[in-house]
Amino acid sequence: MKIGVLTGGGDCPGLNAVIRGVVKASLQRGWEVCGIEDGFDGLLHPEKCRPLTLEDVRGILPRGGTILGTTNRGNPFSYPLMRDGKVELVDVSGEVVSRIRQLGISALVVIGGDGSLKIALDLMRRGVPIVGVPKTIDNDLCGTDVTFGYNTAVQTATDALDRLHSTAESHHRVMILEVMGRYAGWIALESGIAGGADVILIPEIPYDIEKVCGAIVKRGKAGRRFSVIVTAEGAFPKGGDRVVKEAAGGRSVVERLGGVGELISRELGRFLEMDVRVTVLGHLQRGGTPTTFDRVLGSRFGVKAVELLAEGAFGQMACLRGREIASFPIEDAVGRLNVVDPQGEMVRQAEALGIMLGR
Repeated sequence: MKIGVLTGGGDCPGLNAVIRGVVKASLQRGWEVCGIEDGFDGLLHPEKCRPLTLEDVRGILPRGGTILGTTNRGNPFSYPLMRDGKVELVDVSGEVVSRIRQLGISALVVIGGDGSLKIALDLMRRGVPIVGVPKTIDNDLCGTDVTFGYNTAVQTATDALDRLHSTAESHHRVMILEVMGRYAGWIALESGIAGGADVILIPEIPYDIEKVCGAIVKRGKAGRRFSVIVTAEGAFPKGGDRVVKEAAGGRSVVERLGGVGELISRELGRFLEMDVRVTVLGHLQRGGTPTTFDRVLGSRFGVKAVELLAEGAFGQMACLRGREIASFPIEDAVGRLNVVDPQGEMVRQAEALGIMLGR
């Protein structure tokens, strides 16, 4: 059996652990593994498909990124091609299916988030056997208790909050940390609890800026002359909209969020006589060495993907259920988001700790 493996969408700590798990588990079964570079794009270019051996995956476990490369613009069902000086979106999925057959690939392991797994599902409908591995630092994919990469992103954000605390206290400032997460507030919520934030703002709870100011003023009266705020990039005020850097379409497949930290800073400046500074953590959350948790989870997901292939369980993705690795239908996982419950246990416990959530 010859299988293909690719990584699609944004990069994520732990991708190399999954690739390594797939390769090692496959080779032990006597299978061949074809590494496809730059996501689904690699299936349109024969030079981007190469054999993966034990030597290729040696030493990659602690490395961030992906040795195969990735892209979030390579949808074969809507592929940008230049025609007569204009960019047109063309369906090249038939060419991709033909290339898979030409390469002698029996099945694909697709490591990706919601977008990549939707593409995988569409390719399955064109007759390509596929299993999935859920990947996103945002932890917003349904069907699994947690996605690999999330733990590393939360740890990075927590480390940043720890550092911001000391400078905030020294200068009696309000420090705002803007983190990723898109439409889900998991990174902001969990890092905010771990990092001792005073205010956490998430997309699931539109914030009231006057109440945020009130919480900061109350801290000042209690002798706490600084405050630390962590906000998810998708947070927005009551009656307002998300801050969008770039709309979907053109160069960006999905809308790019960012800038809510600066918006909150300006709004706080209208009410407070305090210095307010903003730190945008950005892609630091995606890079660097994955945590122990993400290395182990990624490795286990890679092995599970190979087991699913051996069972012929196509259309399934690896997932975490409690402490066990299980499987879940890709079709049921995509198209809906796993978001924070505004009335859920973690939100209630954050508020019980005295953290203000903008309401």
